[in-house]
Amino acid sequence: MGKTILVVDDAAFMRMMIKDILTKNGYEVIAEAGDGQEAIEKYKEHKPDLVTLDITMPEMDGITCLKKIREFDPNAKIIMVSAMGQQAMVIDAIQAGAKDFIVKPFQTDRVLEAIKKTIG
Repeated sequence: MGKTILVVDDAAFMRMMIKDILTKNGYEVIAEAGDGQEAIEKYKEHKPDLVTLDITMPEMDGITCLKKIREFDPNAKIIMVSAMGQQAMVIDAIQAGAKDFIVKPFQTDRVLEAIKKTIG
């Protein structure tokens, strides 16, 4: 069975794009979430091998969500997803425990490289 991944982004289109890249390459998207609070609930429910987590979301941003998931599971493997120009937030995320980050618009090779590097 492929590695399980939780895809978190407030934009359904972005979730669909990531999901498409992942499923075509043998990963299983076990759940999706549209905001940070939902992401925490889905994480606890499914315990995925990896989370792709958007930084900018309504309700709860990605950095807060990252910290809360890591409080629940210090070994959580999380890759942040950011738009161009969010370098400061990416640095905050890495300091808070994110394993890597991918920049929108996605490049398939970069997405897969980040995931392979993080969960093999």
